[in-house]
Amino acid sequence: MPELPEVQTVVDHLRADLVGEKIGAIRPIWPKVLHNFAQADFFNNNQEQAINDVTRRAKFIIIHLPASLLAIHLRMTGKLYLSNEEIPKHTSAIIELESGMKIIFEDTRKFGRIYLYENLDIINKNHGIEPLSDAFTKDWLIIELQKKKRNIKALLLDQSFIVGLGNIYTDESLWVSGIHPNSNSNTIPKSRVEKLHQAIQTILKDAIEAKGTTIINFSFLKNQSGNYANQLRIFGRFEEPCLKCGCKIEKIRVAGRGTYFCKQCQRKYHS
Repeated sequence: MPELPEVQTVVDHLRADLVGEKIGAIRPIWPKVLHNFAQADFFNNNQEQAINDVTRRAKFIIIHLPASLLAIHLRMTGKLYLSNEEIPKHTSAIIELESGMKIIFEDTRKFGRIYLYENLDIINKNHGIEPLSDAFTKDWLIIELQKKKRNIKALLLDQSFIVGLGNIYTDESLWVSGIHPNSNSNTIPKSRVEKLHQAIQTILKDAIEAKGTTIINFSFLKNQSGNYANQLRIFGRFEEPCLKCGCKIEKIRVAGRGTYFCKQCQRKYHS
């Protein structure tokens, strides 16, 4: 599933081309892709209205118009890009622009959805802090981990707590900070939480710079992949030597996810 860096990469590549464009049609190829509206609902308030921005909130790509917004979630295998070429086999929806360009929403597994909202209130209500925002401070993380008293990996994956982290960047952040993924959040020492905070922000920024991670499906333009997979230090490296100590990397299930860790370098904190 695309995580924060992958979604941000898509946003960064779409923004310049979409701002100022007008939407002429929204064609749902897969009937369930328009989650809470029909095409007619969109044009009730957005006829001849130009796109004024493209941003990211959590793992949503947000297309802003004067009267409303489209929130697009890629889910497991979704791709969103501009194209004038032949429509791919697994296209879920096409957003036609008045200039003649098309936004292609391609999705092999068909889990991705497009939502129509008046504003960001519903998304904000259900989603937590942005890890690259000014509000995400070391003190905030220290206090919140003490309050939650939960498995640390499960907590970091919880989008109502902190947004944008998935399996890849959670494993990477926990390895860098030396925290075992089965640690209890309220037992992790302050010094380790500070390292975790720094790791999360540094890793996300580096991944955005590398245009995300492509393991299987992600591409930010048609068939153009991200490069951060070359920088992964723990994720996907089962039984390879740890880059810190040389011990074999292990894999377990935590919070229902395959989880990579080093038993030598990542200490388990629990009460």
